[in-house]
Amino acid sequence: MTNHEQNTSPITFSATDQNTGSTLSNRTGGTAKPTLRNRLRTGAAGLVLAAMLATTACSTANSVEATSETSSTGSSASSSTATETTTSSDQSGTGSAAEVQALAEAFADTLDDEQRAQLYQDYSFDNASNWSNFPQQLLQNGMGGMGAPGEQDASAGSSSESSSTSSSSSSSGRVGLDLGSLNEEQRSALEELMKAAMGSEDNEGYDEVMSILAADDYLAEQNASSTEYGSDNYYIAFLGEPTDSGTWELQFGGHHLAVSNTYTDGELVSATPSFRGTEPTGEFTYDGETYDPLTQETHAFTALLDSLTDEQRAEAEIDQSNLLLGPGSDWQFPEEAEGIKVSELTDEQKQLVLDAIATYVDDLPEEQAAEYMQRYEAELDDTYISFSGNSDFASVGDYVRIDGPSVWIELAMQNGVATSTPHIHSVWRDSETDYAGLTAEEETDTSQS
Repeated sequence: MTNHEQNTSPITFSATDQNTGSTLSNRTGGTAKPTLRNRLRTGAAGLVLAAMLATTACSTANSVEATSETSSTGSSASSSTATETTTSSDQSGTGSAAEVQALAEAFADTLDDEQRAQLYQDYSFDNASNWSNFPQQLLQNGMGGMGAPGEQDASAGSSSESSSTSSSSSSSGRVGLDLGSLNEEQRSALEELMKAAMGSEDNEGYDEVMSILAADDYLAEQNASSTEYGSDNYYIAFLGEPTDSGTWELQFGGHHLAVSNTYTDGELVSATPSFRGTEPTGEFTYDGETYDPLTQETHAFTALLDSLTDEQRAEAEIDQSNLLLGPGSDWQFPEEAEGIKVSELTDEQKQLVLDAIATYVDDLPEEQAAEYMQRYEAELDDTYISFSGNSDFASVGDYVRIDGPSVWIELAMQNGVATSTPHIHSVWRDSETDYAGLTAEEETDTSQS
């Protein structure tokens, strides 16, 4: 059986190219503004260029100074400097930690002092663990004190959102800056930052996150009397100062979403906990565009579970219907795994396990995702899969889990809240690198000015 042991040593990842066309939607007074996908991004392009140049300024400063010493050598020195700048930019790579840092600084530069004070928060376990599946308004109304996940029976038919937040959650809700307070330029800068920090595949990474925000805008449109839904109610925070010589976290989230990328000394060291959910489930249309978030995840799990023989299914089946390690259940990995060990599966079934894991890991840029997948594949034979309910993930209580020496993934179908159909809650954790090893007991605070 698997034993989860916390490893607080940072695991270093690299990064690579990043491109996508999804949008941060913007609603004000019930009227949709033009989506970023359809907007000319000259301002954002300028920010990207400035950000990339900023990452190379230090390495080229001496060369630039040297070119001013004599006119006879100025031309060749300028050429050398231009070559250095291009090479350094290429080495930083789209989606690299250096680019994320530069774009984080570029985004912050678009803000006023009050907004910057909201954006910059202490790097602490209290702030890092202050995420939830709930909308912000429910957290501010005290819903975060309902208890740990699983307290509400998924079969009970309640129409309320299943609690996934511990009593220690902040009564004031998420920290950071809400999207509703951003203007067009600021949203464009944030879009470029999130693109760089996330994967670029269709329906993964940035595209998936924007689909989840669109789902919340859809709920706001369908529930006009409610103010708790909508992409304006999502929050961006920098926990610690973006730096290449320390630790900071890029935190972005809201209803059904938590992105928590942590960087240490200029490298991504953690991308978990990572929460994804959606209501409605399946395909929907909002503002003339069609979205289908998390269907890749459910399809991958369906393919895996449907490949099991009757004997394998009997070994894999457990009694679980809610997320075990949702928000508020940090570092509570079970000492013993449940289900069927992957070493007992065929090579084809093992590949289906990897395919399911990849639908979560691919939310990262390609090279960073590859580092995670390399580790998870090396641990594959000691990984377990388990499930409860049906494999089509169409009913409340349908549940699946992947539990490895380090990887932990769960998906559970919850009661409909704003719609009449079940909806998805899902989480990816890592028992070695959650929060980059930060715990409540071993907390490192970084004060911000």
